[in-house]
Amino acid sequence: MSVKFAIVGCGAIGSRHAAVIDAEARGSIVTFCDTVSEKARLLSEKYGNDITCYTDYDEMLASTDATVVNICTPHGLHAEMAIKAANAGKHILVEKPMALTVADSMAMIKAAEENSVHLMVVKQNRFNVPIALTKQAIDSGKLGRVFMAQCDVLWNRHDGYYAESNWRGSKTLEGGALYTQASHFIDLLNWWFGDVVAVQAEIATRNHSIEIEDCGNALLTFDSGVMGSLTWTTCVYNKNYEGSITIIAENGTIKIGGPYLNKIEYWDVKAMPLQDDIIFVDKPNAYGKYQGTSSNHDKVVANVVSKLLNERHHVVEGDEGIMSIRAIEMIYKHARMV
Repeated sequence: MSVKFAIVGCGAIGSRHAAVIDAEARGSIVTFCDTVSEKARLLSEKYGNDITCYTDYDEMLASTDATVVNICTPHGLHAEMAIKAANAGKHILVEKPMALTVADSMAMIKAAEENSVHLMVVKQNRFNVPIALTKQAIDSGKLGRVFMAQCDVLWNRHDGYYAESNWRGSKTLEGGALYTQASHFIDLLNWWFGDVVAVQAEIATRNHSIEIEDCGNALLTFDSGVMGSLTWTTCVYNKNYEGSITIIAENGTIKIGGPYLNKIEYWDVKAMPLQDDIIFVDKPNAYGKYQGTSSNHDKVVANVVSKLLNERHHVVEGDEGIMSIRAIEMIYKHARMV
């Protein structure tokens, strides 16, 4: 039995979705949709000329026999597209961020519930080996009380990154750097420590001609009592410097880093030493026709397939995906522009 997918948005992320579905034995691509017909056509040629292509989303929803619609479009379009897909009776797999507001996220969840379809959110970093081990250390109580967490997203985005797209840097379509560069980090903090309940923050636009911020600092308090700090920027010179999370706890200290939170940089946990027979660095993924970064999108798709075939799964659904949107909205609400 195969789960049929329609991919909407055929840019970089849509291409990655196509690659992992193509490599999934129980998944198949039946539809591509993009407002630029050439993008959809090129992917169709790569993954099978029998794949139908559309430039009109409404027409696609009315015609495709896909079970799942993968929404890989600019952030500001996610909510409207997800609601339309739900109303068409399609399950939804939406890329991060789920939406740009809590209100939009709630509307998406409501539409999915009313139409008895699943709203699933891409959170691929949860499958990273260091992330899973840290979750195990927290949930098992091996870390004891967690006191503090420090998160740094210190990246480079050159002017061309924003200039080559009509949505990057846009307040309406991108929303802010937190949604694009930091939402996966915030999701992990929520997953480990709960909802953000208090915020102090400052943001600034220092080095790009864009509508959103390129620098920010925030102090966070989670409902578990954990204190957190978040620093993010797209102004690092030349290339990405660091993306990391450090946890300070009663019985251990952990730092996860690497290019994609895929490396344990420091691990000192009293009752949980690292095992010698585990590889702790996630490797770049090869998906047949596509050589990817260490993204773990393949595990997201595999779990979507398992869920829809009524098997055990680890899919993040809308009611959990909204946590990071709630946190980001709260940070921006309390942020002072400096």
